[in-house]
Amino acid sequence: MNYSGYWQFWALLAAVFAALTAILAKVGVSDINSNFATFLRIIVIIFALALLLLYTGEFQPIDKISGKSLIFLTLSGLATGASWLCYFRALQIGKASQVAPLDKLSVVFVAIIAALFLGENLSGPAWLGVGLVASGAILISVS
Repeated sequence: MNYSGYWQFWALLAAVFAALTAILAKVGVSDINSNFATFLRIIVIIFALALLLLYTGEFQPIDKISGKSLIFLTLSGLATGASWLCYFRALQIGKASQVAPLDKLSVVFVAIIAALFLGENLSGPAWLGVGLVASGAILISVS
């Protein structure tokens, strides 16, 4: 069976790469300024994505992208940058096994913000899961 068309496949793959990111970054920031480490990470990402876009032919002209998309992608990029700066600093001074779970409180924040601002409805069991994620992240990070 080909799983590449399922969002769950990509989400789980993202989780695996996020886990690798935490471990690799923890080692990488051990003897370098965390802000500069984030800068180097961004350069690698830009280079890798440029190669991917060239290979797949998926570059798009900027003038064909709506103003709304540009504004929100710019804001998303700024939020990503802020997240990475904070994450790398936390990894530099904390344990990866505690920093990464606390960072996953983003799952909780996404659920709340999506419900409030995007009108997404989560079922009772889904909210229970959100609560369990929050509880688990906090328990792991304080032990």
